[in-house]
Amino acid sequence: MQYYGMTDTGMQRKENQDRIEVPLKEKDAKLFIVADGMGGANAGGVASKMAIEYVKNAIVDGIEETNYEKENLEQLIRKAIVDANRYVYNKSKENKEYSGMGTTISVALIIKNKVYIGHIGDSRIYRIRKHIMRQLTRDHSYVQELVRNGTITKKDAENHPQKNILLKVLGCEPNVEPDVMVKGFIKDDILLLCSDGLTNMVDKDEIYDVVTNEKNKLEKACNTLVNQAKKNGGYDNISVILIFND
Repeated sequence: MQYYGMTDTGMQRKENQDRIEVPLKEKDAKLFIVADGMGGANAGGVASKMAIEYVKNAIVDGIEETNYEKENLEQLIRKAIVDANRYVYNKSKENKEYSGMGTTISVALIIKNKVYIGHIGDSRIYRIRKHIMRQLTRDHSYVQELVRNGTITKKDAENHPQKNILLKVLGCEPNVEPDVMVKGFIKDDILLLCSDGLTNMVDKDEIYDVVTNEKNKLEKACNTLVNQAKKNGGYDNISVILIFND
């Protein structure tokens, strides 16, 4: 398995409130996370950092007790995110500077030929398999709800003026329910975790082309995607993680 991740401030923002987690060494279970923080001053960066650290520690500390069973792993991820939400929420109430802070979070825990996913917000996880790029996560956004109920089309959603309104984030309410799922991750599959700083700036077809053309050079692919997002305006922070099951 090959993997690489990077995060960039972009062209318009003064600071990077995105955070990523990429394993430093090979393990039987590999944990990848993208978080896109929001909030005034540096609060967004605080929220995303807190969330990633909390979720990472909870999963690492609890994974052995799951016996690597599907239901237990799903529950571990769900509890890690729910508890992280309460932790970030409480911190926002304790410190006025952090009031209203929150973050998206997308978690991918890879064990053998499965990926266990936890998700809140509009950061995304895609899987490329046999020339098809499929979004595994569902955006928790106002515009996505309009698409879901048939009010607008997916094409309309791409440039909708309210596309950045989120209906669910980590840390803004005392309780939150993440999406948790399990998907296959077999040989030659590619996973992409990213913040909306990429998907708002680079269209899906171009992302697919870059990733599939450079699947054996993941660092180059990540750099190309980030640079293309910046070339197209780079209005937000940009985070990308690529994982190739070779």
